[in-house]
Amino acid sequence: MLLFSKTQLGSFRMQNRLVMAPMTRSRAINNIPNELMAKYYAQRSSAGLIIAEGTATSPNALGYPRIPGIFSPVQVEGWKAVTSAVHNGGSSIFMQLMHTGRIAHPLNMPAGARVLAPSAIAAKEQMYTDAEGMKPLPIPEEMTREDIYSTILEFVHAAKNAMAAGFDGVELHAANGYLLEQFIRPNTNQRLDGYGGSIENRARFVLEAVNAVSDAIGKERVGIRLSPFGVFNDMPLYDAMETDYAFLAHALGKTGLLIYIHLVDHSSMGAPAVPSSIKETFRNAFDGALILSGGYDAQRAENDLAAGRADLIAIGRPFLANPDLPARWQKGATLNVPDSNTFYTPGEHGYTDYPEMS
Repeated sequence: MLLFSKTQLGSFRMQNRLVMAPMTRSRAINNIPNELMAKYYAQRSSAGLIIAEGTATSPNALGYPRIPGIFSPVQVEGWKAVTSAVHNGGSSIFMQLMHTGRIAHPLNMPAGARVLAPSAIAAKEQMYTDAEGMKPLPIPEEMTREDIYSTILEFVHAAKNAMAAGFDGVELHAANGYLLEQFIRPNTNQRLDGYGGSIENRARFVLEAVNAVSDAIGKERVGIRLSPFGVFNDMPLYDAMETDYAFLAHALGKTGLLIYIHLVDHSSMGAPAVPSSIKETFRNAFDGALILSGGYDAQRAENDLAAGRADLIAIGRPFLANPDLPARWQKGATLNVPDSNTFYTPGEHGYTDYPEMS
């Protein structure tokens, strides 16, 4: 089967075509990667590629409780144990660089950090805080030009730190309603300057981030994740969405600065399905690897690979609950069921204690 065959992602040799998708698990106490996280990723290193959980590029990027960062020396040191463990298991590992933008609460952020967004429009959501439980999200500060430039520099600094920590590359998180996608979408970007209005302007921040990070660490080490038709984090559908993402597909393809594009389809979790026409547009407009994710089982993954719709298939929650997922799928073995009650809780339960096949 193609799914379990070896392949190349640029210069990285992959032991199969399965990608472990990035999944926030909120185990980084004080936002520092730790031994428990190293164990978790090591357990899942039979994936061809692991994309580590969303990792904050700066204090302003933190947003959620207990998510890791990559902006301080102690965080870099903490991640080194993770990358070493994964490489020893035979997998490559990219870090997902995440800035939560308006999806943030000050109680989850250090003193002096700012909740920033393209426009001063609050998300109609609540967020859990360790200090006070569920809280409504605040109105963010509209980013100045200086904020935009400094945030791009934070992405560059974080990418360099990821390389110092032993990662093989980085994935820019431009999906799921976070900062990069907040610039793309018109409901969150109502700016009147060169970063707002037309899709050419709304895509500018993303394209500048791609250029800056690729220049800093090399285009063979940079991917991006997008969620067209995603509605997570108060991102409603709009009439021009397919046209806008088609523009983005061609614009990213023209840069020649990405090793992969990772498209996520959240329809298995209740969101609208991503039309096949959008996936085909990205396939045709982009010469690098295309990763598809969203509710896959082994047979559907094999079918999409065989039909040439994707080069790699990313798997989320089944990988969380089944650290030996490739072996289970190959043997047709029964899968462990993910425990949603422990997705974001501290500690090993529901994290490193899922059993492997006996």
